[in-house]
Amino acid sequence: MVTDRYGNRLYECTAEGAAHLDRAVEALLFFRSELGTAAADAVSAAPASPLAQAFAAYLGVLGTEPRDAVKARRRFADFSAGLDHSALPRRERVHMAAARACLAGDLRRAGRYLEELVVQCPRDPLALAVGHQLDFLTGDALRLRDRIGGALPAWDTDDPHRGPLMGMYAFGLEESGHYGRAREVALAAVEQNPRDVWAIHAVAHVHEMEGRFAEGIDYLDARLDDWASGNLLTVHNWWHYALYALEAEATATATRIYDAVLHHEGSAGLAMELLDAASLLWRFLLADLDQSARWQALADAWAAREDPPFYAFNDVHAVMAYSGAGRFDVAEKLIADRRRWLAEDGTRPETNHLMTGEVGLPVCEALVAYARGDYASAVDLLWPVRRRLHIAGGSHAQRDAVQRTLLEAALRARRDDLARLLVGERAGLRPDSPYNWLSQARVADSLGEAGRAAVARHTAGELAASAASRLSRASHHPYITGSRPAGSG
Repeated sequence: MVTDRYGNRLYECTAEGAAHLDRAVEALLFFRSELGTAAADAVSAAPASPLAQAFAAYLGVLGTEPRDAVKARRRFADFSAGLDHSALPRRERVHMAAARACLAGDLRRAGRYLEELVVQCPRDPLALAVGHQLDFLTGDALRLRDRIGGALPAWDTDDPHRGPLMGMYAFGLEESGHYGRAREVALAAVEQNPRDVWAIHAVAHVHEMEGRFAEGIDYLDARLDDWASGNLLTVHNWWHYALYALEAEATATATRIYDAVLHHEGSAGLAMELLDAASLLWRFLLADLDQSARWQALADAWAAREDPPFYAFNDVHAVMAYSGAGRFDVAEKLIADRRRWLAEDGTRPETNHLMTGEVGLPVCEALVAYARGDYASAVDLLWPVRRRLHIAGGSHAQRDAVQRTLLEAALRARRDDLARLLVGERAGLRPDSPYNWLSQARVADSLGEAGRAAVARHTAGELAASAASRLSRASHHPYITGSRPAGSG
Protein backbone atom coordinates (compact mmCIF):
# COMPACT_ATOMS: atom_id res chain seq x y z
CA MET A 1 0.00 0.00 0.00
CA VAL A 2 1.37 3.40 -0.94
CA THR A 3 1.65 6.27 1.51
CA ASP A 4 1.56 10.03 1.25
CA ARG A 5 4.53 12.24 2.16
CA TYR A 6 3.25 12.42 5.75
CA GLY A 7 3.34 8.67 6.29
CA ASN A 8 -0.41 8.11 5.99
CA ARG A 9 -1.37 4.92 4.16
CA LEU A 10 -3.56 5.43 1.09
CA TYR A 11 -6.26 2.89 0.33
CA GLU A 12 -6.77 1.87 -3.32
CA CYS A 13 -4.31 4.50 -4.51
CA THR A 14 -1.56 4.28 -7.09
CA ALA A 15 1.90 5.74 -6.71
CA GLU A 16 1.04 8.32 -9.35
CA GLY A 17 -2.19 9.16 -7.55
CA ALA A 18 -0.29 9.56 -4.27
CA ALA A 19 2.13 11.98 -5.91
CA HIS A 20 -0.76 14.07 -7.24
CA LEU A 21 -2.45 14.00 -3.83
CA ASP A 22 0.73 15.29 -2.23
CA ARG A 23 0.86 18.06 -4.81
CA ALA A 24 -2.80 18.92 -4.25
CA VAL A 25 -2.42 19.02 -0.47
CA GLU A 26 0.59 21.29 -0.77
CA ALA A 27 -1.36 23.56 -3.12
CA LEU A 28 -4.20 23.66 -0.57
CA LEU A 29 -1.81 24.53 2.25
CA PHE A 30 -0.16 27.34 0.27
CA PHE A 31 -3.23 28.51 -1.70
CA ARG A 32 -1.56 27.83 -5.01
CA SER A 33 -3.52 28.27 -8.21
CA GLU A 34 -2.83 24.68 -9.33
CA LEU A 35 -5.06 23.29 -6.54
CA GLY A 36 -8.00 22.28 -8.72
CA THR A 37 -5.81 20.77 -11.42
CA ALA A 38 -3.76 18.78 -8.92
CA ALA A 39 -6.86 17.35 -7.25
CA ALA A 40 -8.35 16.41 -10.63
CA ASP A 41 -5.07 14.74 -11.59
CA ALA A 42 -5.21 12.67 -8.40
CA VAL A 43 -8.71 11.44 -9.24
CA SER A 44 -7.67 10.61 -12.81
CA ALA A 45 -4.59 8.71 -11.68
CA ALA A 46 -6.36 6.86 -8.86
CA PRO A 47 -10.13 6.86 -9.53
CA ALA A 48 -10.69 4.14 -6.91
CA SER A 49 -9.07 6.20 -4.15
CA PRO A 50 -11.65 7.35 -1.58
CA LEU A 51 -9.29 10.07 -0.39
CA ALA A 52 -8.85 11.53 -3.88
CA GLN A 53 -12.61 11.46 -4.39
CA ALA A 54 -13.24 13.09 -1.00
CA PHE A 55 -10.67 15.78 -1.79
CA ALA A 56 -12.46 16.61 -5.04
CA ALA A 57 -15.77 16.73 -3.16
CA TYR A 58 -14.37 19.16 -0.60
CA LEU A 59 -13.23 21.51 -3.34
CA GLY A 60 -16.74 21.46 -4.77
CA VAL A 61 -17.99 23.07 -1.56
CA LEU A 62 -15.18 25.21 -0.17
CA GLY A 63 -15.35 27.76 -2.99
CA THR A 64 -19.03 28.41 -2.12
CA GLU A 65 -19.96 28.02 -5.78
CA PRO A 66 -23.37 26.28 -6.05
CA ARG A 67 -22.72 24.94 -9.55
CA ASP A 68 -19.44 23.37 -8.46
CA ALA A 69 -21.23 21.72 -5.54
CA VAL A 70 -23.89 20.24 -7.85
CA LYS A 71 -21.21 18.70 -10.09
CA ALA A 72 -19.23 17.43 -7.12
CA ARG A 73 -22.36 15.91 -5.56
CA ARG A 74 -23.10 14.00 -8.77
CA ARG A 75 -19.54 12.66 -9.09
CA PHE A 76 -19.36 11.69 -5.45
CA ALA A 77 -22.70 9.88 -5.58
CA ASP A 78 -21.58 7.85 -8.59
CA PHE A 79 -18.38 6.85 -6.81
CA SER A 80 -20.07 6.04 -3.50
CA ALA A 81 -22.78 3.91 -5.06
CA GLY A 82 -20.50 0.94 -5.65
CA LEU A 83 -18.32 1.33 -2.58
CA ASP A 84 -18.35 -0.89 0.50
CA HIS A 85 -17.84 1.81 3.13
CA SER A 86 -17.53 -0.71 5.95
CA ALA A 87 -14.41 -2.14 4.31
CA LEU A 88 -12.59 1.19 4.27
CA PRO A 89 -9.78 2.02 6.69
CA ARG A 90 -10.92 4.52 9.32
CA ARG A 91 -9.17 7.53 7.76
CA GLU A 92 -10.80 7.04 4.37
CA ARG A 93 -14.14 6.20 5.98
CA VAL A 94 -14.18 9.45 7.98
CA HIS A 95 -13.09 11.55 5.00
CA MET A 96 -15.90 10.02 2.96
CA ALA A 97 -18.40 10.81 5.72
CA ALA A 98 -17.11 14.37 6.00
CA ALA A 99 -17.27 14.87 2.24
CA ARG A 100 -20.82 13.50 2.17
CA ALA A 101 -21.84 15.91 4.94
CA CYS A 102 -20.23 18.81 3.06
CA LEU A 103 -22.12 18.01 -0.11
CA ALA A 104 -25.36 17.70 1.87
CA GLY A 105 -24.82 21.21 3.19
CA ASP A 106 -24.10 20.17 6.78
CA LEU A 107 -20.78 21.97 7.13
CA ARG A 108 -20.66 21.82 10.90
CA ARG A 109 -21.14 18.06 10.94
CA ALA A 110 -18.36 17.72 8.35
CA GLY A 111 -16.11 19.81 10.55
CA ARG A 112 -16.85 17.60 13.56
CA TYR A 113 -16.00 14.45 11.60
CA LEU A 114 -12.63 15.90 10.64
CA GLU A 115 -12.02 17.09 14.19
CA GLU A 116 -12.56 13.56 15.48
CA LEU A 117 -10.24 12.16 12.82
CA VAL A 118 -7.40 14.49 13.82
CA VAL A 119 -7.46 13.03 17.35
CA GLN A 120 -6.01 9.81 15.92
CA CYS A 121 -4.39 11.30 12.80
CA PRO A 122 -2.91 14.67 13.81
CA ARG A 123 -0.60 14.48 10.80
CA ASP A 124 -3.45 14.48 8.31
CA PRO A 125 -3.00 17.85 6.61
CA LEU A 126 -6.09 17.40 4.43
CA ALA A 127 -8.30 16.95 7.49
CA LEU A 128 -6.66 19.96 9.16
CA ALA A 129 -6.80 22.30 6.16
CA VAL A 130 -10.35 21.42 5.09
CA GLY A 131 -11.55 21.56 8.67
CA HIS A 132 -9.94 24.97 9.06
CA GLN A 133 -11.75 26.29 6.00
CA LEU A 134 -15.06 24.86 7.24
CA ASP A 135 -14.53 26.64 10.55
CA PHE A 136 -13.98 29.85 8.61
CA LEU A 137 -17.09 29.37 6.48
CA THR A 138 -19.19 28.78 9.60
CA GLY A 139 -17.60 31.57 11.66
CA ASP A 140 -16.45 29.16 14.40
CA ALA A 141 -13.50 31.09 15.89
CA LEU A 142 -12.69 28.66 18.69
CA ARG A 143 -12.48 25.64 16.41
CA LEU A 144 -10.57 27.76 13.90
CA ARG A 145 -7.97 28.17 16.63
CA ASP A 146 -8.02 24.87 18.50
CA ARG A 147 -8.36 22.45 15.57
CA ILE A 148 -4.87 23.42 14.43
CA GLY A 149 -3.37 24.27 17.82
CA GLY A 150 -4.11 20.80 19.17
CA ALA A 151 -2.43 19.06 16.24
CA LEU A 152 0.72 21.19 15.99
CA PRO A 153 2.74 19.25 18.61
CA ALA A 154 2.61 16.22 16.29
CA TRP A 155 4.55 18.14 13.64
CA ASP A 156 8.33 18.46 13.99
CA THR A 157 9.65 21.99 13.94
CA ASP A 158 11.73 21.23 10.84
CA ASP A 159 8.81 19.75 8.89
CA PRO A 160 8.42 21.92 5.75
CA HIS A 161 4.63 21.85 6.08
CA ARG A 162 4.45 22.84 9.73
CA GLY A 163 4.75 26.45 8.56
CA PRO A 164 1.38 26.68 6.77
CA LEU A 165 -0.28 25.02 9.76
CA MET A 166 1.21 27.76 11.90
CA GLY A 167 -0.30 30.28 9.49
CA MET A 168 -3.70 28.66 9.98
CA TYR A 169 -3.22 28.63 13.73
CA ALA A 170 -2.31 32.32 13.63
CA PHE A 171 -5.54 33.13 11.84
CA GLY A 172 -7.52 31.17 14.43
CA LEU A 173 -5.71 33.02 17.21
CA GLU A 174 -6.54 36.36 15.58
CA GLU A 175 -10.22 35.50 15.12
CA SER A 176 -10.30 34.48 18.81
CA GLY A 177 -8.82 37.80 19.92
CA HIS A 178 -5.27 36.69 20.75
CA TYR A 179 -3.65 39.36 18.62
CA GLY A 180 -0.15 39.39 20.07
CA ARG A 181 0.22 35.64 19.89
CA ALA A 182 -1.36 35.58 16.43
CA ARG A 183 1.20 38.07 15.12
CA GLU A 184 4.05 36.10 16.67
CA VAL A 185 2.97 32.78 15.17
CA ALA A 186 2.14 34.26 11.75
CA LEU A 187 5.48 36.04 11.46
CA ALA A 188 7.26 32.80 12.35
CA ALA A 189 5.29 31.01 9.62
CA VAL A 190 6.23 33.63 7.04
CA GLU A 191 9.85 33.42 8.15
CA GLN A 192 9.74 29.72 7.31
CA ASN A 193 7.82 30.17 4.03
CA PRO A 194 7.94 33.75 2.65
CA ARG A 195 5.12 33.03 0.19
CA ASP A 196 2.73 31.61 2.78
CA VAL A 197 -0.12 33.89 1.78
CA TRP A 198 -2.50 32.61 4.47
CA ALA A 199 0.02 33.53 7.17
CA ILE A 200 0.56 36.94 5.54
CA HIS A 201 -3.22 37.25 5.50
CA ALA A 202 -3.28 36.49 9.24
CA VAL A 203 -0.87 39.37 9.88
CA ALA A 204 -3.10 41.65 7.79
CA HIS A 205 -6.07 40.64 9.94
CA VAL A 206 -4.18 41.39 13.14
CA HIS A 207 -3.34 44.91 11.96
CA GLU A 208 -6.96 45.39 10.87
CA MET A 209 -8.38 44.25 14.20
CA GLU A 210 -5.95 46.36 16.21
CA GLY A 211 -6.49 49.38 13.99
CA ARG A 212 -2.77 49.60 13.22
CA PHE A 213 -3.24 50.57 9.59
CA ALA A 214 0.08 52.33 9.04
CA GLU A 215 1.91 49.22 10.25
CA GLY A 216 -0.33 47.05 8.10
CA ILE A 217 0.55 49.08 5.02
CA ASP A 218 4.24 48.81 5.86
CA TYR A 219 3.98 45.05 6.28
CA LEU A 220 2.10 44.37 3.06
CA ASP A 221 4.36 46.74 1.13
CA ALA A 222 7.46 44.99 2.44
CA ARG A 223 6.15 41.59 1.32
CA LEU A 224 4.41 42.75 -1.85
CA ASP A 225 6.24 40.34 -4.15
CA ASP A 226 5.20 37.40 -1.96
CA TRP A 227 1.42 37.89 -1.90
CA ALA A 228 0.27 40.31 -4.60
CA SER A 229 -0.16 37.94 -7.55
CA GLY A 230 -0.34 34.33 -8.69
CA ASN A 231 -2.22 32.72 -5.78
CA LEU A 232 -5.77 31.99 -4.67
CA LEU A 233 -5.70 34.81 -2.09
CA THR A 234 -4.53 37.55 -4.46
CA VAL A 235 -7.86 39.36 -4.59
CA HIS A 236 -8.60 38.98 -0.89
CA ASN A 237 -5.24 40.29 0.27
CA TRP A 238 -5.57 43.27 -2.06
CA TRP A 239 -8.95 43.84 -0.42
CA HIS A 240 -7.15 44.10 2.91
CA TYR A 241 -4.78 46.66 1.42
CA ALA A 242 -7.74 48.63 0.12
CA LEU A 243 -9.26 48.68 3.63
CA TYR A 244 -6.04 50.19 4.92
CA ALA A 245 -6.18 52.79 2.17
CA LEU A 246 -9.73 53.75 3.11
CA GLU A 247 -8.71 54.27 6.73
CA ALA A 248 -5.92 56.50 5.43
CA GLU A 249 -8.57 58.46 3.51
CA ALA A 250 -6.72 57.50 0.33
CA THR A 251 -9.88 56.79 -1.64
CA ALA A 252 -8.10 57.09 -4.98
CA THR A 253 -5.79 54.23 -4.03
CA ALA A 254 -8.72 52.12 -2.86
CA THR A 255 -10.62 52.67 -6.10
CA ARG A 256 -7.54 51.86 -8.19
CA ILE A 257 -7.24 48.58 -6.31
CA TYR A 258 -10.93 47.91 -6.88
CA ASP A 259 -10.70 48.55 -10.62
CA ALA A 260 -7.43 46.70 -11.14
CA VAL A 261 -7.97 43.67 -8.91
CA LEU A 262 -11.30 43.32 -7.14
CA HIS A 263 -13.69 43.73 -10.04
CA HIS A 264 -13.08 44.51 -13.71
CA GLU A 265 -14.06 43.21 -17.14
CA GLY A 266 -11.72 40.25 -16.82
CA SER A 267 -12.93 39.15 -13.39
CA ALA A 268 -13.98 35.51 -13.17
CA GLY A 269 -17.20 36.28 -11.31
CA LEU A 270 -16.35 33.96 -8.41
CA ALA A 271 -18.38 34.48 -5.26
CA MET A 272 -15.31 34.84 -3.04
CA GLU A 273 -14.09 37.73 -5.20
CA LEU A 274 -17.47 39.40 -5.73
CA LEU A 275 -18.13 39.56 -2.01
CA ASP A 276 -14.81 41.37 -1.44
CA ALA A 277 -15.81 43.84 -4.14
CA ALA A 278 -19.25 44.38 -2.58
CA SER A 279 -17.77 44.77 0.88
CA LEU A 280 -15.37 47.49 -0.28
CA LEU A 281 -18.00 49.40 -2.25
CA TRP A 282 -20.39 49.23 0.72
CA ARG A 283 -17.81 51.05 2.82
CA PHE A 284 -17.79 53.76 0.15
CA LEU A 285 -21.58 53.91 0.38
CA LEU A 286 -21.44 54.27 4.17
CA ALA A 287 -19.09 57.23 3.64
CA ASP A 288 -21.48 58.80 1.07
CA LEU A 289 -18.91 58.39 -1.71
CA ASP A 290 -20.63 57.88 -5.06
CA GLN A 291 -19.70 54.69 -6.92
CA SER A 292 -22.69 54.43 -9.25
CA ALA A 293 -20.98 52.89 -12.27
CA ARG A 294 -19.08 50.37 -10.19
CA TRP A 295 -22.23 49.38 -8.33
CA GLN A 296 -24.10 48.75 -11.59
CA ALA A 297 -21.34 46.55 -12.99
CA LEU A 298 -21.05 44.60 -9.75
CA ALA A 299 -24.82 44.11 -9.50
CA ASP A 300 -24.77 42.75 -13.06
CA ALA A 301 -22.10 40.23 -12.05
CA TRP A 302 -24.09 39.02 -9.05
CA ALA A 303 -27.30 38.81 -11.09
CA ALA A 304 -25.57 36.74 -13.78
CA ARG A 305 -24.87 34.03 -11.20
CA GLU A 306 -28.55 33.34 -10.44
CA ASP A 307 -27.52 31.61 -7.22
CA PRO A 308 -29.94 29.31 -5.41
CA PRO A 309 -29.92 29.25 -1.59
CA PHE A 310 -26.43 28.00 -0.76
CA TYR A 311 -24.44 30.29 1.55
CA ALA A 312 -26.03 33.18 3.46
CA PHE A 313 -22.76 35.12 3.59
CA ASN A 314 -22.82 35.35 -0.20
CA ASP A 315 -26.48 36.39 -0.16
CA VAL A 316 -25.64 39.29 2.16
CA HIS A 317 -23.05 40.60 -0.26
CA ALA A 318 -25.30 40.11 -3.28
CA VAL A 319 -27.91 42.25 -1.51
CA MET A 320 -25.20 44.85 -0.82
CA ALA A 321 -24.55 45.01 -4.56
CA TYR A 322 -28.21 45.22 -5.53
CA SER A 323 -28.96 47.84 -2.87
CA GLY A 324 -25.88 49.89 -3.74
CA ALA A 325 -26.99 49.87 -7.36
CA GLY A 326 -30.50 50.93 -6.37
CA ARG A 327 -31.98 47.64 -7.60
CA PHE A 328 -34.23 47.20 -4.61
CA ASP A 329 -36.65 45.01 -6.53
CA VAL A 330 -33.89 42.49 -7.20
CA ALA A 331 -32.72 42.58 -3.58
CA GLU A 332 -36.25 42.05 -2.31
CA LYS A 333 -36.79 39.22 -4.78
CA LEU A 334 -33.72 37.44 -3.37
CA ILE A 335 -34.96 37.97 0.18
CA ALA A 336 -38.42 36.64 -0.70
CA ASP A 337 -36.88 33.61 -2.40
CA ARG A 338 -34.86 32.78 0.72
CA ARG A 339 -37.97 33.16 2.89
CA ARG A 340 -39.84 30.69 0.68
CA TRP A 341 -36.92 28.28 0.86
CA LEU A 342 -36.91 28.43 4.66
CA ALA A 343 -40.63 27.75 4.78
CA GLU A 344 -40.45 24.86 2.31
CA ASP A 345 -37.41 23.19 3.89
CA GLY A 346 -37.95 24.01 7.54
CA THR A 347 -36.76 20.64 8.84
CA ARG A 348 -33.52 20.47 6.90
CA PRO A 349 -30.27 20.19 8.94
CA GLU A 350 -28.35 22.31 6.44
CA THR A 351 -25.92 24.78 7.95
CA ASN A 352 -27.12 27.44 5.54
CA HIS A 353 -30.66 27.04 6.81
CA LEU A 354 -29.60 28.24 10.26
CA MET A 355 -27.36 30.94 8.81
CA THR A 356 -30.11 32.34 6.62
CA GLY A 357 -32.92 32.25 9.13
CA GLU A 358 -31.08 33.62 12.15
CA VAL A 359 -28.75 36.17 10.57
CA GLY A 360 -28.77 36.28 6.78
CA LEU A 361 -32.31 37.53 6.26
CA PRO A 362 -32.36 40.26 8.94
CA VAL A 363 -29.02 41.55 7.70
CA CYS A 364 -30.21 41.57 4.08
CA GLU A 365 -33.36 43.45 5.09
CA ALA A 366 -31.28 45.95 7.07
CA LEU A 367 -29.01 46.61 4.10
CA VAL A 368 -31.99 47.38 1.90
CA ALA A 369 -33.46 49.65 4.58
CA TYR A 370 -30.16 51.49 4.99
CA ALA A 371 -29.69 52.05 1.26
CA ARG A 372 -33.24 53.42 1.10
CA GLY A 373 -32.51 55.86 3.91
CA ASP A 374 -34.68 54.09 6.46
CA TYR A 375 -32.00 54.19 9.14
CA ALA A 376 -34.31 53.50 12.07
CA SER A 377 -35.43 50.20 10.53
CA ALA A 378 -31.81 49.27 9.80
CA VAL A 379 -30.98 49.78 13.48
CA ASP A 380 -33.98 47.76 14.63
CA LEU A 381 -33.03 44.87 12.35
CA LEU A 382 -29.30 44.80 13.14
CA TRP A 383 -29.27 45.53 16.86
CA PRO A 384 -30.70 42.10 17.90
CA VAL A 385 -28.23 40.14 15.75
CA ARG A 386 -25.07 42.23 16.15
CA ARG A 387 -23.40 39.75 18.49
CA ARG A 388 -24.41 36.73 16.38
CA LEU A 389 -23.20 37.81 12.95
CA HIS A 390 -20.52 35.11 13.06
CA ILE A 391 -23.26 32.50 12.60
CA ALA A 392 -23.39 33.50 8.92
CA GLY A 393 -19.66 32.87 8.45
CA GLY A 394 -16.68 34.97 7.43
CA SER A 395 -14.14 36.84 9.53
CA HIS A 396 -14.40 39.76 11.95
CA ALA A 397 -12.90 42.05 9.30
CA GLN A 398 -15.45 40.96 6.70
CA ARG A 399 -18.39 41.23 9.08
CA ASP A 400 -17.27 44.72 10.09
CA ALA A 401 -19.09 46.09 7.04
CA VAL A 402 -22.33 45.09 8.77
CA GLN A 403 -21.19 46.40 12.16
CA ARG A 404 -20.37 49.74 10.53
CA THR A 405 -23.81 49.76 8.92
CA LEU A 406 -25.39 49.52 12.37
CA LEU A 407 -23.23 52.36 13.69
CA GLU A 408 -23.89 54.58 10.67
CA ALA A 409 -27.61 53.88 10.87
CA ALA A 410 -27.65 54.73 14.59
CA LEU A 411 -25.83 58.02 13.92
CA ARG A 412 -28.19 59.00 11.10
CA ALA A 413 -31.32 57.93 12.97
CA ARG A 414 -30.17 60.07 15.91
CA ARG A 415 -30.11 57.06 18.19
CA ASP A 416 -27.41 58.84 20.14
CA ASP A 417 -27.27 56.47 23.12
CA LEU A 418 -26.79 53.46 20.86
CA ALA A 419 -24.26 55.28 18.69
CA ARG A 420 -22.23 56.33 21.73
CA LEU A 421 -22.18 52.76 23.02
CA LEU A 422 -21.19 51.31 19.64
CA VAL A 423 -18.41 53.87 19.16
CA GLY A 424 -17.16 53.16 22.68
CA GLU A 425 -16.94 49.45 21.91
CA ARG A 426 -15.03 50.09 18.70
CA ALA A 427 -12.66 52.69 20.12
CA GLY A 428 -11.75 50.45 23.04
CA LEU A 429 -10.65 47.70 20.65
CA ARG A 430 -9.08 49.90 17.94
CA PRO A 431 -7.88 53.15 19.52
CA ASP A 432 -5.73 53.99 16.49
CA SER A 433 -8.51 53.78 13.89
CA PRO A 434 -9.23 57.08 12.08
CA TYR A 435 -12.76 55.85 11.34
CA ASN A 436 -13.43 55.25 15.02
CA TRP A 437 -12.17 58.75 15.94
CA LEU A 438 -14.32 60.33 13.24
CA SER A 439 -17.29 58.39 14.58
CA GLN A 440 -16.52 59.69 18.06
CA ALA A 441 -16.53 63.21 16.63
CA ARG A 442 -19.96 62.67 15.08
CA VAL A 443 -21.38 61.37 18.34
CA ALA A 444 -19.92 64.36 20.14
CA ASP A 445 -21.51 66.68 17.58
CA SER A 446 -24.88 65.06 18.19
CA LEU A 447 -24.50 65.54 21.93
CA GLY A 448 -23.43 69.16 21.56
CA GLU A 449 -19.86 68.53 22.71
CA ALA A 450 -18.00 70.74 20.23
CA GLY A 451 -14.64 70.59 21.99
CA ARG A 452 -14.63 66.82 22.20
CA ALA A 453 -15.62 66.61 18.52
CA ALA A 454 -12.76 68.90 17.47
CA VAL A 455 -10.19 66.84 19.36
CA ALA A 456 -11.51 63.60 17.87
CA ARG A 457 -11.37 64.99 14.32
CA HIS A 458 -7.83 66.24 14.84
CA THR A 459 -6.73 62.83 16.12
CA ALA A 460 -8.42 61.10 13.18
CA GLY A 461 -6.63 63.41 10.76
CA GLU A 462 -3.23 62.73 12.27
CA LEU A 463 -3.75 58.96 12.23
CA ALA A 464 -5.02 59.01 8.64
CA ALA A 465 -2.09 61.16 7.50
CA SER A 466 0.37 58.77 9.13
CA ALA A 467 -1.16 55.82 7.31
CA ALA A 468 -1.42 57.71 4.00
CA SER A 469 2.27 58.57 4.10
CA ARG A 470 3.06 54.84 3.93
CA LEU A 471 1.12 54.18 0.73
CA SER A 472 3.96 53.97 -1.74
CA ARG A 473 5.06 50.69 -3.25
CA ALA A 474 1.61 49.32 -3.98
CA SER A 475 0.70 52.21 -6.26
CA HIS A 476 3.48 51.12 -8.63
CA HIS A 477 2.72 47.40 -8.58
CA PRO A 478 1.78 45.91 -11.99
CA TYR A 479 -1.62 44.91 -10.61
CA ILE A 480 -2.44 48.54 -9.91
CA THR A 481 -0.84 50.12 -12.96
CA GLY A 482 -2.64 47.70 -15.27
CA SER A 483 0.51 46.10 -16.65
CA ARG A 484 0.21 42.71 -14.92
CA PRO A 485 1.09 39.75 -17.14
CA ALA A 486 -1.77 37.75 -18.57
CA GLY A 487 -2.81 34.79 -16.45
CA SER A 488 -0.96 35.97 -13.37
CA GLY A 489 -4.01 35.34 -11.16
